[in-house]
Amino acid sequence: METNETKHWGEIDGVSIDFPMVVPQMNSATLTFSVPVEPARALIPGDAFEVADMGDGTAMLVLALVDYVDNPWGDYDEVNFGLLVHPAERPDGVGAFQWRMPVNQEMTCRAGNEVMGLPKTVDDLSFTYSAETVTVRLAMDGEPTLEVTLPRVAPMGDPSTQATLTYSYLDGVAMELPLSIELPTGLVDPSDVEIELGTSAAAKELASLGLPKAPDLAMWGEGLSGTFQWPSPLD
Repeated sequence: METNETKHWGEIDGVSIDFPMVVPQMNSATLTFSVPVEPARALIPGDAFEVADMGDGTAMLVLALVDYVDNPWGDYDEVNFGLLVHPAERPDGVGAFQWRMPVNQEMTCRAGNEVMGLPKTVDDLSFTYSAETVTVRLAMDGEPTLEVTLPRVAPMGDPSTQATLTYSYLDGVAMELPLSIELPTGLVDPSDVEIELGTSAAAKELASLGLPKAPDLAMWGEGLSGTFQWPSPLD
């Protein structure tokens, strides 16, 4: 549930950790894929969450590639490896569970791990822009993992704000993390998205889901914003 009440968690590396945490500016690509549900289940730890079955034995993979231009936790890059799930006892509470979340700065890694229970790791991650395209390159554990190139399409209108939930485990406790994010309105032709997988363990996990392949939906946006709320234990 969203609230305007300010809550202070503490400090990490001299940075005050406060909620709501407002991100004034980010660029992001959102790619969704229909993937087989059984290998998807193998990627979700514990028993508090179940993969949402989208029908016909498929699950939804969401890859979010985010360039945080202006963020209280740093101007870092991030890739979210996410699947849509729901709490085991609440099938209508569909949200995202990120089983991997590589970033390229230490402070946000610590904050994600210690405050929100997110599986952030510091890895070799970059966004490279040309006038027409953006390329995201990721290496994990010293091995090439993922490279995505897509066109920087123009928005089709003003971004819409979506309230949603992210789920995690913090010290073994199932958590829910409410947030509201501006969704990009630049629709990318899925056939224009180029995806290459590397040789790392994370790349092999994506391969188990059937990648590389064209996404079902691809969106790009620049100058977007978001608000992250105080994380709390799952009811």
